[in-house]
Amino acid sequence: MPDRVVATAIDETPGARELPRDVAKRLSREKARACAPEPQAFLLAADTVVGVGRRVLPKAETEAEARACLDLLSGRAHRVWTAVTLVAPSGAERQRVTETRVRFKRLGPPEIAAYLASGEWRGKAGGYAIQGLAGAFVLDLVGSYTGVVGLPLYETMCLLEGEGYPVRGGWAAEAKPGP
Repeated sequence: MPDRVVATAIDETPGARELPRDVAKRLSREKARACAPEPQAFLLAADTVVGVGRRVLPKAETEAEARACLDLLSGRAHRVWTAVTLVAPSGAERQRVTETRVRFKRLGPPEIAAYLASGEWRGKAGGYAIQGLAGAFVLDLVGSYTGVVGLPLYETMCLLEGEGYPVRGGWAAEAKPGP
């Protein structure tokens, strides 16, 4: 569990001709650098970007943005990149990126309307949350499910272990006895 969660206020606008993968990497790095490091703290920052070809889809803030994303994603494949940046107590900065291919079923107007009414899309890259109702739209996924959710656990664990953080140190203590 994190000791603290800090929201950063950075400009997330993609640069001209910046590819989706590069946007995720840059934003993750900028978020990490926007936080003041604390002694002996491991600082993690992440960003998720949904792309169709070279196009970066927004983190939908309005229903119109979410509808446009869902209309575009309906019946087709897209990619989701999540970059995780770790700043270790030593000051070392490391980064990992996941790329996941997701294919949506063809969405009818009633499905899109119902999803928009849920409000679950708000603030989500590509206008959807795979861990929620939109999981029912997914026909195929190749890559990291947790990367699409927003924090690729395997890659995050590798980053932390690589810098000496005892990731599995509390697992046995946290295990609950069986019936």
